Amino acid sequence: MSMSRVGKCTDNGPMEGFWGMLKRENYYGRKFNSREELVTMITGYIEYYNTGRYQRKLKVMTPMEFHEHYYKAA
Repeated sequence: MSMSRVGKCTDNGPMEGFWGMLKRENYYGRKFNSREELVTMITGYIEYYNTGRYQRKLKVMTPMEFHEHYYKAA
């Protein structure tokens, strides 16, 4: 399902990138025995992505660190 607004195809790019990373890092090569296992993995990855995964584009900070740093500066 597309996450973008009508007529704004570039909106979907960041979400496509996120789901691609999630699948490369935690989905491919694994077998999930239930929907709950899959949901737990996705929920855990989202938590890790936001609070534990450092990103060069964010000056080697996690998204939450970058968010906090941005609002302290404002």
